[in-house]
Amino acid sequence: MPHILLVDDDADILTLLSGFFRKHGHAVTTATGGAAMFEALERAPSDIVILDVMLQGEDGFSLCRRLRATSRIPVIMLTAMADHTDRVVGLEIGADDYVTKPFDQRELLARVKAVLRRTAELAAAPTPSETRPTLRFAGWHLDVARRELRSADNALVLLSGGEFDLLLAFVEHPQRVLTRDQLLDLARGLSHAAYDRSIDVQVSRLRHKLENDPKNPAIIRTVRNGGYIFAPEVTRG
Repeated sequence: MPHILLVDDDADILTLLSGFFRKHGHAVTTATGGAAMFEALERAPSDIVILDVMLQGEDGFSLCRRLRATSRIPVIMLTAMADHTDRVVGLEIGADDYVTKPFDQRELLARVKAVLRRTAELAAAPTPSETRPTLRFAGWHLDVARRELRSADNALVLLSGGEFDLLLAFVEHPQRVLTRDQLLDLARGLSHAAYDRSIDVQVSRLRHKLENDPKNPAIIRTVRNGGYIFAPEVTRG
């Protein structure tokens, strides 16, 4: 039974969504703010967090940023703002999906199922000794099975689900120009995104983690009117 952690300071929404998800076979824990959210995560593991942006006190963006710094648990953010800027901010801080209020409960359920399905598929990924070993480029090591990125000195660099999926798409298609549409198709974790800007956001985040100078990137280069190219040579093993 998948376990959902709902974080919202609106009691009516918590009651409504709790009943709906339980009716559809999910275990649900609720929290009204950041302190309660982290306490709930310490008490029992959750499979996914549905996090409202507009919370009293510390907002959902800040909470997502703090959570993503230490955890890869999937996060779907809820907001009453339809502005794409909010969605971009959510993606920038590592959210896996973004839903605007008011929303159809069935759509939210479908989004939850899609994220959980991707998580389950990734948990069943092959071991490094099988078809997708560690991929190496420019001093970096990408362990596909463990979904880990390590630097030349073996330091672990934490990636969100979307960042990892996009980096894997680049690494598996090096030295080749990829359009934004192609990257959306290749990076399954980004397939729910309906506009190209999500790719630009994730590329920017990857550059800040990979590049010595993100403003003059040497690894993920922009191709004018084309898309992006992953410049380094990639080796396996």
